[in-house]
Amino acid sequence: IVVENGTPGLSFGAQERKLGWHSQPTAMVNFEDCRVPVVNLVGEEGQGFKIAMAGLDGGRLNIGACSIGAAQASIDRAIDYMQERKQFGKPLAAFQALQFRIADMATELEAARLLLYKAAQMVTEKHPDATQFAAMAKRLATDTGFEVVNQALQLHGGYGYLRDYPIERYLRDLRVHQILEGTNEVMRLIVSRALLKG
Repeated sequence: IVVENGTPGLSFGAQERKLGWHSQPTAMVNFEDCRVPVVNLVGEEGQGFKIAMAGLDGGRLNIGACSIGAAQASIDRAIDYMQERKQFGKPLAAFQALQFRIADMATELEAARLLLYKAAQMVTEKHPDATQFAAMAKRLATDTGFEVVNQALQLHGGYGYLRDYPIERYLRDLRVHQILEGTNEVMRLIVSRALLKG
């Protein structure tokens, strides 16, 4: 059902204080003796859960894409920092260990991005395995995204922890992606059940 703002009995709790996602308001939604006209029914009666579940694949792709975007921004900023910051008279980018780290970050991120694209195509085409692949992509993109941002913060050293640089915000914002639209543990259940059925 659609409950329009201003409906008697509809109220909202106080804004939650969160680790990240500060631009997204989050509050409890309360329904107390709400009366909603029948024209506000979405779909058929008794089908609400099915309708809600149908939107999850797209939501999982969205969360995965957000993680990939922030991780890419983190890599871009880490590369800039590595080229500017000097240690022992050389830019950080000259150190092979850090070159290997940034290469691994970019490789893992690209793999997650490609799986996300594949899952998006499958969801668009209503492929029978779309839910499985959306779960795989969400899990990989959000885990990889968080790890890449965490590594980018590490490459910034102490500066990465400061609010003067955006990396710390990316880290705070991405943490919830492993929880939203079904936790990554639930994503593993979806994938394993799809693989083991039959």
